[in-house]
Amino acid sequence: MEELSNVRSKLLAEQTEEQLLCYIRKKPMAVGEKLPNEFKLGEMFGVGRSTIREAVKSLVIKGILEIRRGSGTYVVSMVADREDPLGVRNVEDKISMALDLVEVRLLLEPGIAEMAAIRATPEDVRRLRGFCGEVEEKIAKGEDYIPDDIAFHTGIARCTGNKVMEQLIPIIDTAVMMFVNVTHRELAEETIRTHRMILDAIAAGDFVGARTSMTMHLAFNREKIKSLRDGRQRP
Repeated sequence: MEELSNVRSKLLAEQTEEQLLCYIRKKPMAVGEKLPNEFKLGEMFGVGRSTIREAVKSLVIKGILEIRRGSGTYVVSMVADREDPLGVRNVEDKISMALDLVEVRLLLEPGIAEMAAIRATPEDVRRLRGFCGEVEEKIAKGEDYIPDDIAFHTGIARCTGNKVMEQLIPIIDTAVMMFVNVTHRELAEETIRTHRMILDAIAAGDFVGARTSMTMHLAFNREKIKSLRDGRQRP
């Protein structure tokens, strides 16, 4: 019975951790912002203070939160270490890193899109349409669309059915997140248009169109990031 109770407690803490992380990202809370106290969080998620402590402890380990004695718990990052395989959040020059990432994406993702067009199932296409629609809806509302943008690109990688390709998904996740943040969401219209082109090509089994559309999508990002770098370098 005690073992079962421990399992339930662990599952509840994990669930609360997910809810807390979702709260931080959707609110959204800025880096450096202080979390409500344990009592308030417990009320919000319907759990006890011990469960909140376990959830907070886990997010501290993952680099999302920091406990400052006598002050409270603060957000120190929006990205967990396991979601940042390249250590991007520790790189000071985000624009140069974004350009390096776009080079890698140009090597990988057009080919991934081509393979997806050949192998995608009707269910895969249905899922991609959902992600694409979520991105468009959130852009229209001025809401955070990064998670859905990431889901769209990682969904394309999963369409290939290639297990090695799936291991590249964390890199794609990191790149998408950085691109949207670095460009300050200024490519929203291009994102909608090129996402639709990629989706339509994959749905039609048009592998040449899928490759070309993905290349165009990434080229828009590259040009924007280059303009930011060049503007920064001007006297």
